[in-house]
Amino acid sequence: MVKYSTGRLLNTREAAKFLRVSEASIRRWSDSGLLAARRVGRRRERRFHESDLQAFMQQPASSVAGAHTVNVGGGAVAVPGHLATLYSTDGGGMRLTVPFIADGLRLGQPCVLVATDAELKRYTDALGNRTDIGLGRALDSGLFTVVRFEGGTASEAIAEWERRLADTLAKGPAVIRIVGEMVSERSMFGSEEEMLRYEEAFEVMCRRYPVVVICQYDVRRFDGVALLRALKAHPDLFGFRMGTFLN
Repeated sequence: MVKYSTGRLLNTREAAKFLRVSEASIRRWSDSGLLAARRVGRRRERRFHESDLQAFMQQPASSVAGAHTVNVGGGAVAVPGHLATLYSTDGGGMRLTVPFIADGLRLGQPCVLVATDAELKRYTDALGNRTDIGLGRALDSGLFTVVRFEGGTASEAIAEWERRLADTLAKGPAVIRIVGEMVSERSMFGSEEEMLRYEEAFEVMCRRYPVVVICQYDVRRFDGVALLRALKAHPDLFGFRMGTFLN
């Protein structure tokens, strides 16, 4: 683990490691004024105080009028929110997330699903059978989006999320609902370890945006060590009754 002195200025690479994001994210936040930085030397290179990075991590996301919480399983989840669920049956895996997406579509909130193959089919079948949301129209209009990452690294995936979220918010302020089926997401990375690093980085990145995210873990497909790391990467989960998120 890299240790940083509180009195030392960090360069862009070190700041990215500290926040567990890409260097492109650090440069983007610095250029936009979201992250305090100073310029040093003839080349005017960026330098960052660790205290500024810590303060940045604690800042709330941009507010969205009238949308401070989102209902998940009967509980009010603050925006931004990043939750993990554990399920052991296909039906259990749909108990929270299908209503979560359906409610978002009815409210006109952008919804994103990261899933492939069998996981994707379960969602399209379940959502397509509902007459209250108009899945086809939501797909055609871009209100509902299915995402697959091709980069294979945590930094590339985080950079792609930032582009997607910024593009969505450029169309107008909104709460963005995201469901990630982690069995599918694991196949999009070079290894399970890389996927878990991505989860840890996503926890930091998502705090900058008005999102509520549910990361779904099929306990039949992940071992205990991976599940423990996943839970640690979702601290919001511990503010709720755990039983709600065990399916």
